[in-house]
Amino acid sequence: MALMRAWKQMSWFYYQYLLVTALYMLEPWERTRFNSRLVSFVGMALYTSYVFMPQHIMAILHYFEIGIKMGPGCRIGVV
Repeated sequence: MALMRAWKQMSWFYYQYLLVTALYMLEPWERTRFNSRLVSFVGMALYTSYVFMPQHIMAILHYFEIGIKMGPGCRIGVV
């Protein structure tokens, strides 16, 4: 019963996604192409933020002289 309700909810969200983005007007192959590009762009953005954001955050903290102590056997703490 709960699985059926979850399926209906996901179907409703997908329908809303189609309406908001106006994808309901496209043919199925066009919709598939658009969705695959969207997923790939979102995936690349998430991967890039996962890889590069820690370096940028550390550079910003260093720029504003907010250091983070990291040494053997010590806990991470903001100085």
